[in-house]
Amino acid sequence: MAELPDLTRFDGVLFDLDGVLTPTAEVHMHAWQSMFTELFASWGVEPAYRESDYFEHLDGKKRYDGVASLLRSRDVEVPWGDPSDDPSVDTICGIGNRKNVVFERVLRADGIAPYPGSLALVEKLQAAGVPLAVVSSSKNAREVLTVAGIIDRFPVIMDGVVAESERLASKPAPDVFARAAEMLGVDPARSAAVEDAHSGVRSAASAGYGLVVGVDRGAGAQALRDAGAHVVVDDLAVFA
Repeated sequence: MAELPDLTRFDGVLFDLDGVLTPTAEVHMHAWQSMFTELFASWGVEPAYRESDYFEHLDGKKRYDGVASLLRSRDVEVPWGDPSDDPSVDTICGIGNRKNVVFERVLRADGIAPYPGSLALVEKLQAAGVPLAVVSSSKNAREVLTVAGIIDRFPVIMDGVVAESERLASKPAPDVFARAAEMLGVDPARSAAVEDAHSGVRSAASAGYGLVVGVDRGAGAQALRDAGAHVVVDDLAVFA
């Protein structure tokens, strides 16, 4: 492997959450699979839910955008609805809320801990005085960070709640990474972004980050490079 860049040299480092800082991507994957498998079976939708659907349509996107993308791939159209929709309602928002019920149940039952390598890197960056932020599409980001015991390490949290309130476009659009840099007070061109999703890598690259690190937790190293990652690693421990 070529020599890795020194992340302490950047003005700021902005991390995705699920699959980068914590293994919550696995919880999300399980929740999506469980919910869509049951939904597609009850609706008679073909093909059935596949693991690849997570990476192609859901990973890194805001919850409702992910639902819309996956249903569109099956030529299924339902009303968008409203974020206040009950999880039993067959709207984009209702279906997204249904998945979130499963996610929260698993998170609260099993808890979550940060990846050791990711925590080691965060501690190194903190010690060096590098400003840090989380850039997550999830509305559960603050709860996950709290359960994982690391919320105090990130003065800026750009999550799905903020994105929705400010009407920011979902990843892969550059909006959330661009806004997060603004909130952190850093120039994207002199900052680093760390992502594990194709959509997130494209978002950071489009926002003009000086370094985009791809963490391959299953999305595929070459696919992350094709999306715009400058360097791809299996674990952030290599930077710590």
